[in-house]
Amino acid sequence: MPNAQSRLATVQAAPSGPNPRRWFMLPVVLTAMFMAGFDIWAVNVAAPSLQRDLHVSDAALQLIVGGYAFMYASGMVTGGRLGDLFGYRRMFMIGVISFAAASLLCGMAQSSGELVAARLLQGLTGAIMVPQVLALITATFAVHERSRALAWFGVTMGVGFVSGQILGGGLIQANIFGLGWRSIFLVNVPVGVLALVAAALVVPHAWGQRRPRLDPLGAIGVSVSIALALVPLTLGRDEGWPPWTWASLAASLPVLGLTLWWERRLARRGGEPLLDLPLFRNRTFSAGLAVNFGLVFFFGSFMFVLTLLLQAGLGQSPLHAGFEVLPLAAAFTVMSILSPRFSARLGARSITLGASITTLGTIALAATGARYGAGLTGWDLAPATVLIGLGQGIALPSLIGAVLAHVRPERAGAAAGILTTTQQFGAASGIAVIGAIFYAALGAAPDRGAFVSGMVVAMSVNAVLVAIAAATTWLLPRRAAARSAAVQQVSPGQRAAAGAAPAMSHALSPAREHAALAAD
Repeated sequence: MPNAQSRLATVQAAPSGPNPRRWFMLPVVLTAMFMAGFDIWAVNVAAPSLQRDLHVSDAALQLIVGGYAFMYASGMVTGGRLGDLFGYRRMFMIGVISFAAASLLCGMAQSSGELVAARLLQGLTGAIMVPQVLALITATFAVHERSRALAWFGVTMGVGFVSGQILGGGLIQANIFGLGWRSIFLVNVPVGVLALVAAALVVPHAWGQRRPRLDPLGAIGVSVSIALALVPLTLGRDEGWPPWTWASLAASLPVLGLTLWWERRLARRGGEPLLDLPLFRNRTFSAGLAVNFGLVFFFGSFMFVLTLLLQAGLGQSPLHAGFEVLPLAAAFTVMSILSPRFSARLGARSITLGASITTLGTIALAATGARYGAGLTGWDLAPATVLIGLGQGIALPSLIGAVLAHVRPERAGAAAGILTTTQQFGAASGIAVIGAIFYAALGAAPDRGAFVSGMVVAMSVNAVLVAIAAATTWLLPRRAAARSAAVQQVSPGQRAAAGAAPAMSHALSPAREHAALAAD
């Protein structure tokens, strides 16, 4: 293994002498990003098929969909630090083969319990793989090329969303070799093997400029405290709210308190805690964290409920349901690409605009369901879902940059990691909480009308929550300062753990990026 000086030279060589294989590397690492994104959205499409074939309970389905996001969130910051420690290429290849193996286990699952366990493992391996994608792009491309490479990263996220809905539905309906829903997981195996072979040929060695220390107790404490709250919320209704669910909920706060105590103690001893607690004293950061959580809480639960409504409630095939979500996916993708323009012109008010449009779309969705009742069709929902796609596409890409602009440079990596981890926990929480409300509204023997009514109830609650998130955006400063360059002053692995850092990079000119790197 190269020594620390050669590692530093490896990363710093990118601006002056870019790797000649960098453009061959880009599609390889983006393939991994596509796999991780595809499986988030394709599983939504597969949800009714899972319930039918594996007799998956409502609670287990929520764990299959939301558990991936939970484990993904739990490991993202640690995954980024592992890349800094052991090399981005090495951790990328370990992540790819582990993700493919976990996908194989998902595809071979014979019971709901096995599938839940495999999905949790898949989320954890994704947390090892995905941070290295952004780290490799940052460490390999010269500053004047980086925005172009990161733009392809954003496009890949959008394509993963669309493909998860359309291609996922197509794979299920095609029933290749009689695999049905299993194909959405098993397709990752040959893709992962090809990506591993290609990575061995074209992905360069790169390390971080510093060797961060891990905080395993912090990572475990945060994950356990949130799991103690989410698991009873997910399983409680199906289990009849036995005593252990209330005990688990009650234990979540003390465990979180102990974790915060440990983080403060670690910081006083000169360690590197997972949570940088002084960040929460910054009103802008705390408000941005709340908005971040609220918008992703909504979007995760919205997609979960919409999929069940279209397939289980309205009787659409997976492919048909995927096509009916296409207007939403297209609106989200287009506005994600245009979002930097809104952010440059409106600053943090672009987030207010996006959250407000999302609120209007959610109200329109509930109103449409209330109007048509059992006569509702998937295409009746298109105007409302397009509004939601437009709003989310504007707001979500702008959040990281707007919040980090007011964080000191030396804390940018920790702040970005907390924000992105909050997004994933938000998605898991939304599926657990709004999913429980939706299932409670369905009743014991739901028919088409009951599914529509359940959607109306769930989206009415969501509309209130998104409106609160939109109001909270007024606590953000109107203009994000040029200090967004701070993200350039942390290691690539720290930025990679943030996941959404590309939104900031688009706003930086090459000259300003050079200045930030020179100051490092």
